[in-house]
This record gives sequence, structure tokens and C-alpha cells, in this order.
Amino acid sequence: MTSITRRLFLSLAASLAPGAALAHHGWGSYDTSKAFTLTGKIMKSTYENPHCEIEMEAGGKHWHFVLAPPFRMQARGATPELVAVGKTCTVYGYPHTSKPDEARIEYIVVDGKRIELR
Repeated sequence: MTSITRRLFLSLAASLAPGAALAHHGWGSYDTSKAFTLTGKIMKSTYENPHCEIEMEAGGKHWHFVLAPPFRMQARGATPELVAVGKTCTVYGYPHTSKPDEARIEYIVVDGKRIELR
């Protein structure tokens, strides 16, 4: 790579980095001191960026669970077929601090397979 090409590349990368950093949220809105485990049937499954998500009835409540990004899910064996509607799964996660029906999931167990998401 020539010095001009390298400078152009670095300049372009630097200009894109702030936008990418702002586009992704942090996990500070989830209370890691209140970890819980729930088991239920998946009622809705979304396998797309920025994060895969599932909804299920568990513990007498309708939950919205935030999983990992699709590339990480796929790399760890959590395919769309594995987290499909109708499957029973167990999740371990942390509740949102202001949304009582939402949680960030640390790992999921489906079909006897435990998959770490973080």
C-alpha cells in the first residue's frame, strides 16, 4: 500500500468510526446484579441486525429478549432454525432498568445446547 493510499484509507476509516460508535448502544441499561433464568416457548424470533431478538411467555409475563448480533449467533451455532418460533428454551440474562418486559440475554439453552452470546 502506498503512503497516499494508506493516508486515504486511514482518513476514511477515522471519518466512519464516530458514526459506527454512535450507532451501537451500550449495555448499561441492564442490571447485571439482578440476573435471572427463565424457560418458555419462543413466540416470536427476529434474526437480523443489530441484534437478534426473541419474545416468549415465561414466569407469567410476556418478555422481549435481546440476544447477540446475527454474525455472533451464527458463529456459535445459534442458527435461525435453532431459535425458531415454537421452540422451548431457557435464557439467562439481565433485566432492563426501565423496561420491565425486556432483558439482555447472556446465554440461551435450546435443544439441550447451551450457547454463550456475549
